[in-house]
Amino acid sequence: MSSDLLDALNALEEQKGISRDVLIEAIEAALVTAYKRNFNQAQNVRVDLNLDKGSIRVFSRKDVVEEVEDDRLQISEEDAKAINPAYQLEDIVEQEVTPRNFGRIAAQTAKQVVTQRVREAERGLIYEQYVDREDDIVTGVVERLDARNIYVGLGKVEAALPQNEQIQGETYHPHDRIKVYITKVERTTRGPQVIVSRTHPGLLRRLFEMEVPEIYEGIVEIKSIAREAGDRSKISVYAHNEEVDPVGSCVGAKGARVQTIVNELNGEKIDIVEWSEDPVVFVANALSPSKVLDVQVDEEEKSTTVVVPDYQLSLAIGKRGQNARLAAKLTGWKIDIKSETDARELGIYPSATSTFIPAEDEESDFADVTVDLYQDDEE
Repeated sequence: MSSDLLDALNALEEQKGISRDVLIEAIEAALVTAYKRNFNQAQNVRVDLNLDKGSIRVFSRKDVVEEVEDDRLQISEEDAKAINPAYQLEDIVEQEVTPRNFGRIAAQTAKQVVTQRVREAERGLIYEQYVDREDDIVTGVVERLDARNIYVGLGKVEAALPQNEQIQGETYHPHDRIKVYITKVERTTRGPQVIVSRTHPGLLRRLFEMEVPEIYEGIVEIKSIAREAGDRSKISVYAHNEEVDPVGSCVGAKGARVQTIVNELNGEKIDIVEWSEDPVVFVANALSPSKVLDVQVDEEEKSTTVVVPDYQLSLAIGKRGQNARLAAKLTGWKIDIKSETDARELGIYPSATSTFIPAEDEESDFADVTVDLYQDDEE
């Protein structure tokens, strides 16, 4: 072996980040295999690789025993003392057994093993790099597509975006740059496998953390998220500082912050509501953009009955029940929505605990604007 090997090891350490000690260990293991395979030897051997001298030496290792049962692995105490009087029982005797043409054969045989170990070490580094990024957002480049998955390049690894993690109606083309959420990183025989998602609620959470400094700094907290990816999402937020408007912080000046997220998700609608520990207030907020007249709470059943104006019943329920369904997911409460007329006929409205009864002038232009803005949400 020449100094070229040492130079190669140093280059691999610098370029691929693989410890030289790992590579030397791989080479020595490969040389042991090469010796046993090419010289029909089954004894216990050790390879000494001297990088400074560029030499390879093979030593047999035998245990010193009273009675020899296998002379390939054991040596008698008498024979051991003949080699060196200092040897005692249970010592290990090493003798050089390097074949004359071992260097050439070893280099050929070891090449494949060393390459494999280097590949495994690289895979281990990639796994360690990405396993710590589970539940995080990354930007990748669409590389290829097949019938089941879209493969997104994340640098040293190719992540799989399964069909059930793709936003329905969203199209992808090679070289497109997209943001994805890492849901799972696992070891496989073919190297680390990274699974990513475009539909996971965590993607929405991370996008808000990126766009809203108050969330990143912990001033505003995302309490819950309900998402039907590609269509509509609801997010509840809470400010730990009373002087901060949590909803306004997320919306941004002229809606700039939330619009950036909407654009990233290709037009997915996002309702941002203020969280409250009071279920009456929280459920009413969650049904935004619908106006709520009353919320009656059943703590035991963890359910609520919500009364809304007749003209906003369809808006409160939403297209195919989406608004009500997302509000229930967001709050964790069952929600039964009734129109004002039906509630009065049932005698449940107004109730003694009604807190959302509007003033007489509240049936104003605001209600009409709300309906116009969300016209497509009605049944």
